[in-house]
Amino acid sequence: MTAENAPHGGQSGLAATALAAMGVVFGDIGTSPLYTVREVFGGHHPVAVTPDNVLGILSLVFWAMTITVSMKYVLVITRADNKGEGGIMALTALALRTANASPRVLWLLSLLGIFGAALFYGDAVITPAMSVLSAVEGLEVITPLLKAYILPITVTILVLLFFFQRNGTAAVGALFGPVMMLWFATLGALGLWNVLQYPEVLAAINPWYAVRFFVDNRGLAFLALGAVVLAITGGEALYADMGHFGRRAIKWAWFAFVFPLLYLNYLGQGALLLHDPKAIENPFFLLAPSELLLVPLVVLATAATVIASQAVISGAFSLTSQAMQLGYCPRIQVKFTSEREKGQIYVPNINWLLLLSVIVVVVGFRSSSNLAAAYGIAVTLTMMIDTILAFVVVRALWKWNWTYAALFLLFFVIVDFAFFSANVTKILDGGWFPLVLGLSVFALLSTWKLGRKLLYEKLQAESIPLAAFLESLATGGPQRVEGTGIFMTAEPQGVPRALLHNLYHNKVLHKRVVLINVVTEDVPHVAEDERVRVECLPAGFFRVFVRYGFKDDPDVPHVMDLCAAQHGLRFEMMETSFFLGRETVVTMPISRRSRMAYWRQILFTWMFRNADTATAFFKIPPNRVVELGAQVELS
Repeated sequence: MTAENAPHGGQSGLAATALAAMGVVFGDIGTSPLYTVREVFGGHHPVAVTPDNVLGILSLVFWAMTITVSMKYVLVITRADNKGEGGIMALTALALRTANASPRVLWLLSLLGIFGAALFYGDAVITPAMSVLSAVEGLEVITPLLKAYILPITVTILVLLFFFQRNGTAAVGALFGPVMMLWFATLGALGLWNVLQYPEVLAAINPWYAVRFFVDNRGLAFLALGAVVLAITGGEALYADMGHFGRRAIKWAWFAFVFPLLYLNYLGQGALLLHDPKAIENPFFLLAPSELLLVPLVVLATAATVIASQAVISGAFSLTSQAMQLGYCPRIQVKFTSEREKGQIYVPNINWLLLLSVIVVVVGFRSSSNLAAAYGIAVTLTMMIDTILAFVVVRALWKWNWTYAALFLLFFVIVDFAFFSANVTKILDGGWFPLVLGLSVFALLSTWKLGRKLLYEKLQAESIPLAAFLESLATGGPQRVEGTGIFMTAEPQGVPRALLHNLYHNKVLHKRVVLINVVTEDVPHVAEDERVRVECLPAGFFRVFVRYGFKDDPDVPHVMDLCAAQHGLRFEMMETSFFLGRETVVTMPISRRSRMAYWRQILFTWMFRNADTATAFFKIPPNRVVELGAQVELS
């Protein structure tokens, strides 16, 4: 089942799904009118408020949203679903299925995917800070006396938001859609009111005004793209959240409701500036026809930005969980906050790190205008990576001919590169922050993946073939004791190290031995009837093969229930012991050659020592676990 035809229960169901999507999918892009126009005409590279410039910028905004969001993401990339799921991890998994690709190409595609995922964490820090701060700054429009309270109020809201994460969003999630629907309706109403005062602004849809803006302003027009891109930040969320709502609901909501109302607000801000250039101080809040509406508008804007922030925070939790399943991140604690919604998760470590980073950003940058310099570069890089990976998919999997595939790549890469290169100029003004954060996360993810690969190879090289071991038991062996011994193994053809250590120390073997091999597939979910396969071996041995998708939750006790129900392999928990290997990784001296850089060895060792235990990760009863340690030196 694809995202296009995900169940939605007819037209009424589609409308309900589209409404729910507004609270998650469109939160980031839906709050961009708070700061985009203000940043263009009053930011670090201000554009003069003239009729031609206003129409030119509004034209650029319209075509940026049309080309990048509507054409690229909604119409094309959302078709690249991995069993209904979207996002850069799903897109990377699809690209890696390319047939006849060289190992170097696959390695490069994998690196691009990891880097794109890493950049998301930069966005997860910048978005809450930028959105909430820009909304609270509306207090200054009400009265300048409130300016001193903007930062404390912003920090308080963000702290409360992150502290609330432990409770999950299931309780208030139903409010997200209606609140955002009210927000978009308000955007449209405010825009329409001002457009009616200056209807000539509707001419901005004509692309000629964008072309003329570049001709008349040249260098300044290029710098202005760094602010115009703020209008499309969050466009990639349409693809990332596709698995929750389906492609059809997202497409319907975008074209029928969100896009028109969103752009109508931009037109309204443009009309206001044509009428009163001094309104550039805060053109969004000054759209209000009466001062009496400012307070409720600030409250609604704050609620919308909190919802937008919630969406990106939940996205960071989901991405971390996927990264763990795919072997890019060490095991860390994941809590499920809803018994009904599988995607409702809470990752404490990530939550507190995000909160700390967000507070540092708010206090360090102090205003949304300063933050705008940091906002955009990570998003544009991610968009460019999406384009490259999508090119691989349309060419290799969809079988587009080279002409169409090359035109797709050329057209969208030129657009993406234009926005990215414009944002490069903002690196010294704050754009370095999301880049440094993204590169740091990339170093962590890539180091863990490489370290696990080397560790696996090391353990595999030292392992004993299972077939030979079973043959030796036929001619005599250790004393067999009652009960069942379960051993987790990454190599189903070899004898687990924990089993060998148990024999070495305890000199006994259980009468029934079960070897469990868990594999994470490059699909989001694996059906329960396809999850478990049991293989009966000689000498009382059983081999259990377990398959999970990268969005599934590993659960060994549940696997044992499936073994009993589907394959007749029953377990009595009080007669079952789990034997787990607990390797200690030691760093090789600098003088010795290694396939891993010394700094990566130190980093991997630190991550390995602080990883969550397999007991917690696989939900194994702790009172039934025996851990057997070993020291391993990476080669």
